[in-house]
Amino acid sequence: MSKIEVDAIDKQSGSTVTIGGSGTNVVLGTCGQTVSLGTGATQTGFGRTGTVDWNTTPKTATFTAVSGDGFFANTSGSAFNMNLPAGSAGAIVSVADYAGTWQTNNLTVVPNGTDKIGGTNANALLKTEGQSVTFIFVDSTQGWVNVQDSTSNVRAANFICASVSGSGNAITTAGCGNYKLATFTGPGNFTVNCISSTPANNELEYIIVAGGGAGGGAYIAGGGGAGGFRFASPSLAPATYPGKPLAAPAGITAAAQVYPISVGGGGTGNAAAGGTDSTRGISTTALGLTATGGGAGKQDQGPGNNTGQPGGSGGGGAGGAPGDATSAYVKGSGNTPPVSPSQGNDGGNGGAQGSPAPGSGPGSPYVAGGGGGAMAAGGCGTRPNSTGGAGGVGAGIPTAFGANGQPSGDFRYYAGGGGGNASTCGPSAGPATSGPGGLGGGGDGQPNAAGTAGTANTGGGGGGTDSRPGPNAGGAGGKGIVIIRYKFQN
Repeated sequence: MSKIEVDAIDKQSGSTVTIGGSGTNVVLGTCGQTVSLGTGATQTGFGRTGTVDWNTTPKTATFTAVSGDGFFANTSGSAFNMNLPAGSAGAIVSVADYAGTWQTNNLTVVPNGTDKIGGTNANALLKTEGQSVTFIFVDSTQGWVNVQDSTSNVRAANFICASVSGSGNAITTAGCGNYKLATFTGPGNFTVNCISSTPANNELEYIIVAGGGAGGGAYIAGGGGAGGFRFASPSLAPATYPGKPLAAPAGITAAAQVYPISVGGGGTGNAAAGGTDSTRGISTTALGLTATGGGAGKQDQGPGNNTGQPGGSGGGGAGGAPGDATSAYVKGSGNTPPVSPSQGNDGGNGGAQGSPAPGSGPGSPYVAGGGGGAMAAGGCGTRPNSTGGAGGVGAGIPTAFGANGQPSGDFRYYAGGGGGNASTCGPSAGPATSGPGGLGGGGDGQPNAAGTAGTANTGGGGGGTDSRPGPNAGGAGGKGIVIIRYKFQN
């Protein structure tokens, strides 16, 4: 075997050095050695194997990619663009989500000139958390084609990372900056993609509100009860706020799984006399918990059949003629079925509540009870001043849970009861005042018009009404809502 040892090989003439000839196998390097190109040198003829050389300095603003390179795009500060180079067959570019923020601040991929991305001369939007993509330029027909796309987002997590599905549902950043809010106004899934190795960082805080009950219609009808209100927020424990007594002592410990969410709709108000009542709200389910729909307010169907419906909060009892027994026009029960802390309160009594009735006959007032709310029972209808019962007040929560609910002062209120009806009968009738809805989306009672609906996505009860001169429907209950609050950074 022959052996040649030299320090350098240089050309004898021309500009090319040829090693080996026809039929000769050439081996460069031996085991344990490195074969490298000199600084500034390039290679041709070897071709690419579908890989790139990664540039490990993250990009934080719009940049132009280079074929053969991969880039980490850090959009934690703001969204920006990656401009592709002019396309040539075999060109390759990769890009990865550096900070797991593309779902909030998107990366826009911009083709060069008339080049295409997947057959279209238009921008492509990368908006999935933890995504990484590889593009290869094929030809002028398809342009850049995505050949690899990973959305697995494999990361060592210090906090929960999650996503939502369903129309209108979204994840936003809470005002404090360290918490995310997953808000559901309709059905969908809350998916926990990763959890923290620190158990304390896996707590899910929540507001879960069912649909409010409708106010009663037809005759002398009670207000609808608010949808059941379930709530936990250990991180707000030092603060003082109206809804604090309803806070569960602990949140839910998250697991890496899909949590189905259903948001209950409000009840429907009845306008027909007789045996047809308005309907209760629909229950809301989330994180393994259920908030029960609010009970409907009752319309007058005579003694013995005038009790408001039970529910998360109870519906108000119907009104009746002066002299009727108080027990015939009673409230619907709240916190049904019972949970702790309570999800709601009783409605208010109608009929002959208050001071002794002035007597029956033409011109007599008729009064009904208000629907219960998350924080208080519905008010009773009172005869001396001919006033329908007010809806019970709902729960006031700090804006750390976002800008939903009914605003009042520094808080947002949920699950207020609907006001009860008050009306009069006969030409000598005096004035009558229907009850107002409770703070938290409760609808007002109406004397001779359709009851006011509860506010959507508060779970407020609908207002009661009277169909004379009618027909008038009770106010619909407000749809419920789910808000999940979780920490994503320190």
